[in-house]
Amino acid sequence: MHAAGPKNPLHGITLEMMVTRLQAHYGWEMLGRMIKINCFNWQPSIQSSLKFLRKTPWARAKVEELYISTIPDFEAAEPPAAEPASPDQSDREERSEP
Repeated sequence: MHAAGPKNPLHGITLEMMVTRLQAHYGWEMLGRMIKINCFNWQPSIQSSLKFLRKTPWARAKVEELYISTIPDFEAAEPPAAEPASPDQSDREERSEP
């Protein structure tokens, strides 16, 4: 298992969130190649994977390791957050209107 705390990259992330995000990013076929467990290779589903991973600590540890190593890819795929306009810009826009 992982240590608790806000500095831990898994803090606040459930197993379901990890599996769902990894499956969306890699797909079942690639997940099955990366982590060789049957729940990813034979009739895969989120629910069957969660059931197996909750009972099998070594497999859950592998999923957690893959998730942590994939976090930079997730962040790169997310669109950047829009920055709020500075007060100077809004003043200029208001003055330019007739």
